[in-house]
Amino acid sequence: MATPDPVIPTITVEPALGSDLSKNLNNEDDGPDQVVIQTDNGQPSGDKLDIGSDRNEGANGTKLRLRGRKSLFGSSEKIQIKEQDLVLAVTLVTDATQGRNFTFKTEPQYVRSYNLYHKFYLRWLLYLFILLDLSLALVEKPARPGWEIPYWASITMEIVCLIYFLFRFCHAVYFTKPEIFWRDTKNILIIVSIILTLIDIIGYIIWVNVAPNAYPVRWSRPLRPLFIINFSDGKQVRRAFRNIRRTVPEIMNVLILFLLSVLLFGLLALKLFSKRQGMKYPYGQQYFKNYLDSIWDLYVLVTTANNPDVMMPAYDENKWFALFFIGYIIICLYIFMSIVLAAIYNNYRKNLKNEIKSAVYSKRQKLAQAFEILKLKRGAGNVINHNTWCQLMRRVIPNKSQLHIDLLMRVLDVDANNTISKAEFLSLADLLELRLSEVHDRLTFLELKIPYIYNSRISNFIKKVVRHKFFRFFFDFLIFLNAWFIGFDVDSADWFFLSVFLLEISFKLYVFGPREFFIRFWNIFDFLVIVSAAIATVVEAAGGASSDELRTLDPLLVLRVVRLIKIFGSIQRFKVILMTIINIGPSILTYGGVIFVFYYIFAIIGMEVFHGLIRFYPYNADRQPSELFCGNVLLNNTAFYRNHYCNNNFNDILRALVVLFELTVVNQWHVITSGFVIVTNKAARIYFFVFHLCCVVIVLNIFIAFILEAFILEYSLQKAGRMETFVEKKIKELGLGVGQLVKPHESLKMDDMELVSHEEEPDRTHVPPTSSHDDQDNDSDDSDVDSIPDLSAEEGLRFHLKKKSRKKVEVLLQQMFEGEIDPEDLGNDLNEERPRTVTFDSVT
Repeated sequence: MATPDPVIPTITVEPALGSDLSKNLNNEDDGPDQVVIQTDNGQPSGDKLDIGSDRNEGANGTKLRLRGRKSLFGSSEKIQIKEQDLVLAVTLVTDATQGRNFTFKTEPQYVRSYNLYHKFYLRWLLYLFILLDLSLALVEKPARPGWEIPYWASITMEIVCLIYFLFRFCHAVYFTKPEIFWRDTKNILIIVSIILTLIDIIGYIIWVNVAPNAYPVRWSRPLRPLFIINFSDGKQVRRAFRNIRRTVPEIMNVLILFLLSVLLFGLLALKLFSKRQGMKYPYGQQYFKNYLDSIWDLYVLVTTANNPDVMMPAYDENKWFALFFIGYIIICLYIFMSIVLAAIYNNYRKNLKNEIKSAVYSKRQKLAQAFEILKLKRGAGNVINHNTWCQLMRRVIPNKSQLHIDLLMRVLDVDANNTISKAEFLSLADLLELRLSEVHDRLTFLELKIPYIYNSRISNFIKKVVRHKFFRFFFDFLIFLNAWFIGFDVDSADWFFLSVFLLEISFKLYVFGPREFFIRFWNIFDFLVIVSAAIATVVEAAGGASSDELRTLDPLLVLRVVRLIKIFGSIQRFKVILMTIINIGPSILTYGGVIFVFYYIFAIIGMEVFHGLIRFYPYNADRQPSELFCGNVLLNNTAFYRNHYCNNNFNDILRALVVLFELTVVNQWHVITSGFVIVTNKAARIYFFVFHLCCVVIVLNIFIAFILEAFILEYSLQKAGRMETFVEKKIKELGLGVGQLVKPHESLKMDDMELVSHEEEPDRTHVPPTSSHDDQDNDSDDSDVDSIPDLSAEEGLRFHLKKKSRKKVEVLLQQMFEGEIDPEDLGNDLNEERPRTVTFDSVT
């Protein structure tokens, strides 16, 4: 009978007070140190253990097993922070990391309520109810045939939405200081919108039941998008609207002068052309018949929509009249509208800089408050020791290992004294934004589940081939070849290219794993296009479709050719342009939200004013008299009807949004406007004029200003080099970035540290990275956004430093501004800045 192995008792290592455990762990001192041994029940065992020596036996000769992980830092004074102070500090650090700018009450019950307010499920519920509230326009009168629901059903759903909005509002009231909450305009707008909507609902119910045939109006529906703007959860859209609100008053001088110029030229046009009997438009309309028409025609001319139509009657009469229109276009279009864009851009830059300053100082102030809660007195200054740091970070990043937490402190601890100063602590938010992964985090799914197969000789050969640059070049060539076959309509090759591209995606998923594969845009694009093409083609073929009917594959494979844009990104002259497009990608969604708010408001107003006046009927001979001329005899012999614009109406929300988009493009917008003016009156021009002024002149120009700023920033960085934060530089100095070598004197002795308790790292054969620090810098400038680094060669913990070209514009501007100010500047002195190669002011 085999003798069982002796039971090895598990003990916990607690450093004796004042001992320097870090030196012993790294074998940097001259002799061993002793720690007290405790058993699992917490009682002293009477044993001593010499750290740094070979002795691992108890007093009675029993073998001892250490439980826990070695730390990068020595023992520190154990200060047990009060729970309420720790929770407050964690909340402030989280606010700084996530960019939240709330001033809340600091008592424990209010802090708990504040943290509950920011729970993801309450935030997503808010998004859901806002979406539901906005979607009610699809089913409310007027709506598409068959979509309309009873008014009481839509009102019930809206009341449910308002109840949740009121709950979020009252929740914010509870934890926010009253003198701050009620001074915030957005909070006033929320409660006023809720009250006005409830009043409108009550009035509408009474109206419908008392006078149902009197066309009851829901006048509060244009207020619905205000919830997107004013709730704190939509901070990006709110920031864009705040920028618009601050920009408009500052460009009013230019707009007023522009409108006065239009009024002046309108008066001149009236005196020049109105009394000339021979001047008429081609279909008999009177030419500049009154002052209001003159103003309108000339304002449309600024948009070039009616050029040269508006000039031709005068030009046919006398060739010298062309000078009037040429002079007007030069002054009002090329000069004034350019000045409007310049004024908007200049004020946008100023407001953007103020927004960035506010965000930076808010982040620093939050971290400074947290530091004041956690600090300890050390000599002439205040610091956070290792024990306090660990208590904080276990709450901020609860699922990370002790080694992970220690390494974060190692990066922040510039002077390597095992404490964090205030200046170092203010960089914590930048550090937490960087992705830090351990070995098991970088293992692919297959490497974790079947390591022996994944690391076999054949598998390693496949990985080497897929990671080689010629693998990418080969499939880029196939994309070119695919484009050639599509251009010459060679359909027989579609299945070949589909199969090859599916094979490419499969190899990439196998080698890199889903996590690394799907964090890159072009991989997601390829996967969606190719897999969608494969599924659609198989479904169509299984359904018995003929070869002529198998057309789904064509547009999807054409989309795959769009990936050629990536190849042009490797050419220096195209890099700035493509990187600008990549950088503005997230902000396009923000400005898309801004445009949607304006569209929704104007669509609802247009539906209330114009619905039912213009209808669409097929343009064929078999029509009833009531279906002629878009269902309205007033449109007979008009340009609106001749151009078949009957589908451009406000009879439901979807058609209304299409009309507004057409107005934004401005081509033929005056013809669309004329149709609604004819079926109502000339006062309808006010609606279309205000829409053009808000959405085209102001909002689109602000978006153009943003694109200009992004391009100038990208161009400046391409010329001046990398813009890095303090923590990114420190990480590179320590050699802890992905693809970097750890310098011998900076080694963290990863082999002596246990990343995860009792975890065995799979045997992976690889060649260590040999690129130098300079090579890595050059690689990070590569515009090939599809390349995936080989993480299999990375040991220990590694930071994933983003390429400069992949950072959002706001992030880059924040980094530039932070580089110009004192490390401990909390916003008290806004004028004190440090010079820099590329300065925040020089770019913005």
